[in-house]
Amino acid sequence: MLDELDRKILATLQVDSSLSVQEDRVGLSSTPCWRRIQKLESTGYIRRRVALLDADKLNLGVSVFIAVRTNQHNAEWAARFKKTVISFPEVVDFFRLSGDVDYLIRAVVPDIAAYDDLYQRLIAKIDLQDVSSMFAMEQIKSTTELPLMYASTGRGREGSSRHSAAM
Repeated sequence: MLDELDRKILATLQVDSSLSVQEDRVGLSSTPCWRRIQKLESTGYIRRRVALLDADKLNLGVSVFIAVRTNQHNAEWAARFKKTVISFPEVVDFFRLSGDVDYLIRAVVPDIAAYDDLYQRLIAKIDLQDVSSMFAMEQIKSTTELPLMYASTGRGREGSSRHSAAM
């Protein structure tokens, strides 16, 4: 269960995990704050700490959303498809959906030619019914910060732990 101090620590770390979480930010001195961070890590609330890189500076300024429909709805095909998609370094998000689209993939590439190369490698490895690609024209909002107002404080059920193991 999270208390208000844990939520303050998580909120601060989401903004910049390289900052030391000090008394003026969360109301705790260094040692008890560090113990709480270690507990949040050991209990899985903090999965890992990473650096966020600038895609444009790394020549990865094109985001493409790839909607996949399949007529294969069996465990063997799904496992092969997941393994295939996860193997592509260009893929940064990968979801199984409800509704008309079965899977949604977000990939980052330098240009349309690089996307076409990704597409050709994908269809060479696995049979797909329909693939539709949409290119982002403008990124209006993108964040890694989760809305902590829904985090459990012990009044109700704990949040779901169903997250991708591929991360």
